[in-house]
Amino acid sequence: MNMASKLEKVIIVEGKTDKSKVKSILNEDIRIICTNGTISLSKLDDLVDDLLEKDVYILVDADDSGEKMRKQFKREFPEAEHIYIDRMYKEVASAPEHHLASVLLGANIDVKTEFIEKRMS
Repeated sequence: MNMASKLEKVIIVEGKTDKSKVKSILNEDIRIICTNGTISLSKLDDLVDDLLEKDVYILVDADDSGEKMRKQFKREFPEAEHIYIDRMYKEVASAPEHHLASVLLGANIDVKTEFIEKRMS
């Protein structure tokens, strides 16, 4: 595969704990941006401009504020890919590593193999 054609990946999360948790699972160099829970329209506009030529993933909490942020991103940045954690974990920071690894892997993001559940029979 031609490396030049690979888009830079960016994951958008809500908080610093989300960022460090996701970073510990990743096996590729991906920029992680924290919105710190909320994002103003002007900040979102700047972000969208900054992310135009990139592969963007939204990974936010499965709660009201996370849903609100998703709606905002869907409106302002429809090209972004949304990664969902299981609602029972509510927060990215409290989801188990193997769960985060599998949802990231599902979005074609490379994760460290030790976090992938071994489903060998």
